[in-house]
Amino acid sequence: MELKNKRILVVGMGRSGIAAARFLRRHGAQVTVSDVRSAAALSHEIPELVEQGIMVEAGGHGLLTFRRQDLIVVSPGVPLQTPELVQSRAFGTPIVGELELAARFLHGQVLAITGSNGKTTTTTLVGEMLAASGQPTQVGGNIGVPVVELVDRATDDSWAVLEVSSFQLETVESFRPQIAMILNITPDHLDRHGSFENYAQAKERIFAAQTASDVLVLNADDARASACATRAAAAIWWFSRLGAVPRGAFVHQDWVVFRTDENGALERILPVQEIPLKGAHNVENVLAAVCAARLAGAGAETMAAVIREFRAVEHRIEFVARQNGVEFYNDSKATNVDAAAKAIAAFPAGIHLILGGRDKNSNYAELEALLRERVRAVYTIGTAAEKIATQLEGIVPIRSCETLDRAVDAAARAALPGEIVLLSPACSSFDQFANYEERGRIFKELVHLRVAQGVLAESAG
Repeated sequence: MELKNKRILVVGMGRSGIAAARFLRRHGAQVTVSDVRSAAALSHEIPELVEQGIMVEAGGHGLLTFRRQDLIVVSPGVPLQTPELVQSRAFGTPIVGELELAARFLHGQVLAITGSNGKTTTTTLVGEMLAASGQPTQVGGNIGVPVVELVDRATDDSWAVLEVSSFQLETVESFRPQIAMILNITPDHLDRHGSFENYAQAKERIFAAQTASDVLVLNADDARASACATRAAAAIWWFSRLGAVPRGAFVHQDWVVFRTDENGALERILPVQEIPLKGAHNVENVLAAVCAARLAGAGAETMAAVIREFRAVEHRIEFVARQNGVEFYNDSKATNVDAAAKAIAAFPAGIHLILGGRDKNSNYAELEALLRERVRAVYTIGTAAEKIATQLEGIVPIRSCETLDRAVDAAARAALPGEIVLLSPACSSFDQFANYEERGRIFKELVHLRVAQGVLAESAG
């Protein structure tokens, strides 16, 4: 793909959009970036881009800006139904995402992981397993490092381990991972995709360009994910927490095991009890990582050593502090109902649950059974609070707190020794925070502030 002197528009000045603009400019393209945010809001980003010879349009999208381009690169956070993009498609202007752009230049092999939940933990695990096995490995994508930033360091024998989201997959065309994985497909981002089926079909684009020489790893325990096997050209491998699979990773006699075919010997990896992460969902994440990393060449002993030393990624059931027997956990990355359900299920009864943020057209009543069994009270925050209270009325005591600081204070005061204060919002963060990372950091700061004031006795540091 020739970029030199091409007129290319990047829509959206998020992390991946800015990375794409820089990449394109380095390769000789005439680059413009366009964002609906004001110049004042983008004051930190604009000077550096202009200095690199990149034109910046802030405060809205101009129709003429979109008409004068050879290619448009859209950031994941920008809906494809944005009017200017709809018109550009009508005029025949090619539109791709940052993932697709990077895929056209990325050397080496790609191992791509998607799913509604567990992506970051599994991606991190696989990356560490391959690196520990001595293979040149880079980790990026939705996990934080834009894929285009991996291109210059990729070699023919390196692995790019990528976390990819439905937003990124919407715009792929030639993206073809040698190993693709779908961890699970449960309702999420319905405010963007419109329906569960549209969302699921976006996830399925991870294997759309694969051939019979590639591999697709699927969760045998997830009905929607396992159904993808009938639509894929790639060789199918499996992982399962609940039963044996023909080939792949599963639990056998309380061990994580791997086998290459139905009649093959079982390769023991490690006992399930040695997995240091909380929750049954993390057993699934470990099984998925074992299957993918084994297929990519990692050995059993190496994988076991990585798993034993692995700790929860930041903002995913992350221990923060302990107060007189009350433990505080940060699960800010739980941005949908299914993720929150997995976090609740990881603890026994006595949970004080902080829910809320910006609603994603979710059904919070799906939590009813878990709430009745394990949650003492719910503390709501953000713009979704009223909907949450309506759907959960009569199921569990609900306290409207509006803001995170009030919720932390109320939950901390109500919790008794042996109980849990859990931030697992089941919502996006964009009503009050820049992202889930900021929400999680502020939660931890609020807890640590209580430590500094002597309110909490112990802290994770």
